Amino acid sequence: MGNLIKIAFRNLYRQKRRTLLTIAIISVGVIAVLLFSALSGAFKNMMVGQITDSMLGHMQIHRKGYVSSLDNLPLDKTIDAKQMKKMGEILDRNPRVEAYSKRILMGGMLSNYMETTNIKVAGINPKDESIVTPLLTSRIKKGEMLKKGEILLPELVTKGMNLKVGQSIVLIVNNVDSSVNGQNLKIAGIVESVVGPTGKYGYIHIDDAVTVLRMDKPEFSEIAIRLNKISSLDKVTRQISLEIVEIKNKEGEPIFEVHSWKELSPFYNIAKMIDLMSLFINILLVAIVLISILNVMIMAVYERIKEIGTLTAIGTLPGKIRTMFLMEGLFLGFFGSVAGSIIGVILIIATKFAHITIAFGRNENILIDPAIPFDQMALITLVSTIVAVLASLQPAIKASHMDPIEALRYS
Repeated sequence: MGNLIKIAFRNLYRQKRRTLLTIAIISVGVIAVLLFSALSGAFKNMMVGQITDSMLGHMQIHRKGYVSSLDNLPLDKTIDAKQMKKMGEILDRNPRVEAYSKRILMGGMLSNYMETTNIKVAGINPKDESIVTPLLTSRIKKGEMLKKGEILLPELVTKGMNLKVGQSIVLIVNNVDSSVNGQNLKIAGIVESVVGPTGKYGYIHIDDAVTVLRMDKPEFSEIAIRLNKISSLDKVTRQISLEIVEIKNKEGEPIFEVHSWKELSPFYNIAKMIDLMSLFINILLVAIVLISILNVMIMAVYERIKEIGTLTAIGTLPGKIRTMFLMEGLFLGFFGSVAGSIIGVILIIATKFAHITIAFGRNENILIDPAIPFDQMALITLVSTIVAVLASLQPAIKASHMDPIEALRYS
């Protein structure tokens, strides 16, 4: 085996230019995959962080049917105090749940005594909400986080009605019994809108929401949940789903359902598209390696027909000839992958130090922070090496099956 490895190395060294060109082609493919994986992964993580930390949380619990009628913000599909206690017990004993925030969502009218406009409002506990959506405070463009008797208004609403921080407005809403109620509130701050189903909501204190809706006891529209690690999202979603399914109505049917941010945000479709593009780039790399190695090995076979004939004539077994060519392909694929990985890591580090930023709403300097995808690097090296060996298989078989007499006569 040691002699075959030496011969395989010597054969690659004989055609230095062709060997280096093949390694360079494979390296370029590996570099492209690593750069795309690092940058697209950083962009995706940044966007997910902005969406979940600004408004949604990592996951939410609703009464069954609430999400399908979210545009209407129904007040008859709520979580009452008794059910909320059971939910709290389930969430408190889950070690992966960092915090949760109860919300009351409602639609209504906003008036500055001269003009009126439609608005959607979330009643929140500011302390809990600041933990579940830590970027909410960074979305406050002017003013500060609300207190009781105050409201955070979306930037689009304040611009349209020329409203200022500190100004008084009236929030008018329909109650569960279809009666109308209004409440005077002071504008605590102006919050920037974010793309998503709740990115254009105003915020009031949850006690004010209970008051304006004339609730005897608080009833909640949703529970927003933040996890210790978003990587455990799918596992925790399944766990909590299995537990809350035990809470049933009089007919014995589950009352509540769990939704992760993936089901609540349209950005998830973009994330899936990024993953699809990454898969396409990987397939392209496999094609580059396959074609490059196949071309090189076929040329090597035809250039060395007499040499193969001589080896066969002196008693070299077909298996050894086959192994020699397979090793040449393996070395080309491995060295090309390693060289590409090293250069790719250097370029990723350079990109990291370049401090590339992207605009997201009013945040114009959100840093793209690519991480070195070590798992992707190992996978690429393994796949490229295997594909290189497979690409060498047909030329290797052809070489090992050559008739020595015909090979020696070849000119």
